[in-house]
Amino acid sequence: MPAGHRSIVVGIDGSRAAIDAAVWAVDEAVARDIPLRLLYAIEPDDVPEIPPDRVARKLAIAENAVRYAGVTAEAADKPVRIEIEIAQEPPTVALTRASASAVMVCVGAVGLHHFRPERAGSTAATVAQAAHCPVAVIRRHGDRARRDEHWIAVDSHAAADSDAVMRTAMEEARLRDLPLRAISYGQRAGCDYPDRRLERWRRHYPDVDVRGAVSRGSLVDYLAGQGRHVRMVVIGHRNQDVVTQLLGPAGNAVLHHADCSLLIVDRPNL
Repeated sequence: MPAGHRSIVVGIDGSRAAIDAAVWAVDEAVARDIPLRLLYAIEPDDVPEIPPDRVARKLAIAENAVRYAGVTAEAADKPVRIEIEIAQEPPTVALTRASASAVMVCVGAVGLHHFRPERAGSTAATVAQAAHCPVAVIRRHGDRARRDEHWIAVDSHAAADSDAVMRTAMEEARLRDLPLRAISYGQRAGCDYPDRRLERWRRHYPDVDVRGAVSRGSLVDYLAGQGRHVRMVVIGHRNQDVVTQLLGPAGNAVLHHADCSLLIVDRPNL
């Protein structure tokens, strides 16, 4: 792969969650006119000698998984260019490496080897913390999300500290044709992103319905109450307490039950 190769990278592991991430990422790649790169990482065996048939079997599984993900992504019938990479290294290592030149890394919330859907898999959590670019942790949106009114939420504390967070949230709202809500919460509720600050973003994105919203509790409390309406929450990587909370047991339980995805932005190469 050439140095500095720009793409949207999706971690593929054969799981339904990874397929959902690939389908979600199609719009990201098409909007930027860059390839969708499907990356399958084969975990090395911790034994000195590996039977050849085991190596061949693992490679066949990887090839089938990326082929199926590619066919599913192409079924969206959008002009997406698909690339495939199969790496011989741990998934967290492969995805973190790929993130150095990627525009975004997308992973399913729960991988093939994690059986509790309310928990983010260790790969998703590790990559979300370690990647060098924005990371989307994707949950499948069920029928509830299509029937109900829904929107994208942005952590206004992070947005107040970084234009990159708010800009990414606005771009996502425009791309997904959804309203955006800037959420103030806790002791600073109502103070971080008053309406006058939103006016600047409304001028730059006149086609996006953006408004402020207030939660007296934490961001997790807001999502527990409103999460079924929230398709995605956008947060800043520098807000480590919130990132850790949302990737932890309490946050994951709330996001799972709400069918709510997570986008972590404000990386060094943004």
